[in-house]
Amino acid sequence: MNTSPFPDRLAGWLLIATCFFVFLAQWSGESILVGAEIVTVIPAVLLLARRTGRMQTVFLSVAAILLIATLATRADWLTLTTSALKTTAFIAAFFTATTALRYAATSSPAVIECGRLLAEQPPGRRYLALTTGGHLFTLVLNYGSIALLGALAEESSRREDNPHIRAVRLRRMLLAIQRGFASALTWSPLAFATAISISFVPDTTWKDILGPSLVSSLILAAGGWLLDTLIKPRVSASPSTPVVTELSWTSIWPLPVLLVVLGVSVGGIHLATGVRATAAVILVVPILSMAWIAFQNRHDAPVRRVRERTGLFVTRQLLGYRNELVLLTMAGFIGGLGGHLLSPFVLGAGFDLSSLPGWLLLIGLLWVIPAAGQLGMNPILAVSLIAPLLPAASDVGIDASDIAVAMTAGWALAAASSPFTASTLVVGGFGSVTARYVGLVWNGLYVVVTGLALSAWVAFLAFW
Repeated sequence: MNTSPFPDRLAGWLLIATCFFVFLAQWSGESILVGAEIVTVIPAVLLLARRTGRMQTVFLSVAAILLIATLATRADWLTLTTSALKTTAFIAAFFTATTALRYAATSSPAVIECGRLLAEQPPGRRYLALTTGGHLFTLVLNYGSIALLGALAEESSRREDNPHIRAVRLRRMLLAIQRGFASALTWSPLAFATAISISFVPDTTWKDILGPSLVSSLILAAGGWLLDTLIKPRVSASPSTPVVTELSWTSIWPLPVLLVVLGVSVGGIHLATGVRATAAVILVVPILSMAWIAFQNRHDAPVRRVRERTGLFVTRQLLGYRNELVLLTMAGFIGGLGGHLLSPFVLGAGFDLSSLPGWLLLIGLLWVIPAAGQLGMNPILAVSLIAPLLPAASDVGIDASDIAVAMTAGWALAAASSPFTASTLVVGGFGSVTARYVGLVWNGLYVVVTGLALSAWVAFLAFW
């Protein structure tokens, strides 16, 4: 087995240390722990950035320019920089924790069998099964759910002899998976959409947005199913005889069991300590991942297997996501500083968002995130840039949680439409089309229809 260079291995362990310090800092609020999380995340990101691509270099350069501008122009530069670095540390820790769960899940034969069961459903219930499965898998695998289920959908579609029918079937299956993924972003405590949105809205917790965000999720999932039902591509030939799966619905047991354990653990820590649910995830998920690996190897030296695979994850597997880690952490840092630097210019130009009615502010916030996605702006960057410009919720007559609900809904629309997000890139790869084609052609009507429904929903929240 090849050994990773020492700087890479050091970066991996620094990310683990960042997870530890972020949780403790969120729990205790001690400034020394905040300093510890910053001290560990900075060298981790810089070590990872040694071997990244052009886009990561651009983000790092922009971050450096904004840091210099902050030091030169703001008397409160220390407060602003510390806040931006706290966001960076949180993103790094959250990504590391959720990647650990994905690492444990993708090695589970039961999870693969569950995904294959969903992909092999008959046409009458295939879309609904894959949307529901995509939603549930996203809670565990994040956008890894699209890669896993997409591969199984592609495998299943190859059984169709007619190339036109095969292409149509694969497209519908991929869209079902992607839209299930998008619907989970509005409420999942393991999704960046929820974690980041909550972190930028003061006095808001996950339980505050859970109810309204579940409605947003239902709108996104049901809207996709309705469009697929009403608008079906015409085919000129009869499909081949469908293959009847030999798998049973008992195959799905890993997902509900895992989600119950995760929910009880995160909820219990939240209630016992008062720490935010998204911060509790950073502690619970790595421990749960190790427990899952031990269970998978319960008949084959489980302790040794956990130790071996933990070391492999930290020093090799996690480093495979260096590009994503650098982009996401720098997006948070750039947004954290950039939003505050832009604020005086926005106010000086006469843009006073507090003069808008609350319902209009929420609708605008919902649409600006997917619009920014068309320009290549990561949702983390868009949200972190916009958040400092927003007025206090009470100034426009709405609840703070309404703002977070609008953010997560807009984030979900961006995941379905932006050609620069992982979801559209992966779906485009499986469908042999460009990510832009996926976002604007395959999902164009879907985004318009569900976006209008979500606009009505957040407006209702503002009046309610």
